[in-house]
Amino acid sequence: MTGILFDIKRFAVHDGPGIRTTVFLKGCPLKCLWCHNPESISPQPCTIEKISRIGEQTFRNDEVVGQLKSVNEVMEILEKEWIFMDESGGGVTFSGGEPLLQHEFLAELLIACKQRGMHTAVDTCGFTSSEVLLKIAPLTDLFLYDLKMMNSEKHKFCTGADNQLILENLQKLVSENYKIRIRIPVIPEINDAPENISEIILFLKSLNGQVEGVDLLPFHNTASGKYKRFEINYTMNETRKPEASVMDAIKKQFEEAGFEVKIGG
Repeated sequence: MTGILFDIKRFAVHDGPGIRTTVFLKGCPLKCLWCHNPESISPQPCTIEKISRIGEQTFRNDEVVGQLKSVNEVMEILEKEWIFMDESGGGVTFSGGEPLLQHEFLAELLIACKQRGMHTAVDTCGFTSSEVLLKIAPLTDLFLYDLKMMNSEKHKFCTGADNQLILENLQKLVSENYKIRIRIPVIPEINDAPENISEIILFLKSLNGQVEGVDLLPFHNTASGKYKRFEINYTMNETRKPEASVMDAIKKQFEEAGFEVKIGG
């Protein structure tokens, strides 16, 4: 079984508990305006021109983004990181893109990790069929589940899809008692208004306390260079990182509602 990866991040500390290795699978069904990994959206490998400068000289080289890897090849990489993951109470996180887009490959990876005794997490936007989600769920120790906004029309404008399926899938996971942390990207002037946060809180409270905690992920603009390299129009150039006071206020809203909250993953 093979799949397409576009990155592997070692010593990750914001993708679940402990020190983790994050495996990024290529392909995503959404097109979020603020996406930090535009190279992840297409499910296929792609070639870009990488420009580097040394002094007054400019060097141009083609770079292939996306590599075909077998389950065994990925496991060989993870084995090298096992001691750090094990000693810290960490494990492996599968992210993207959207890892459920390659659900057959993901399932084989999760099975291999479980056989080795590795803690597994899946970072998902939740935009997939319930059949796929419930196939992956028993193999997963923790879901890192993205929630962006509650208004369906605005969600569709900002991501390319409405949020009905995402909300229904979260309800299904909760009803089956799977472990979940909610991850909310905080995007200034898009989803940081108190009204949106209040609506998210009301929805999460309707799940009867089955959410382990909430991670608030402040927007950053470091991906702008990637958009230039990929020649993709980027509409977020003027958006800045949310003020600390805004992040603290959102954190307080969740804490007052009884949720354990972290700023960052």
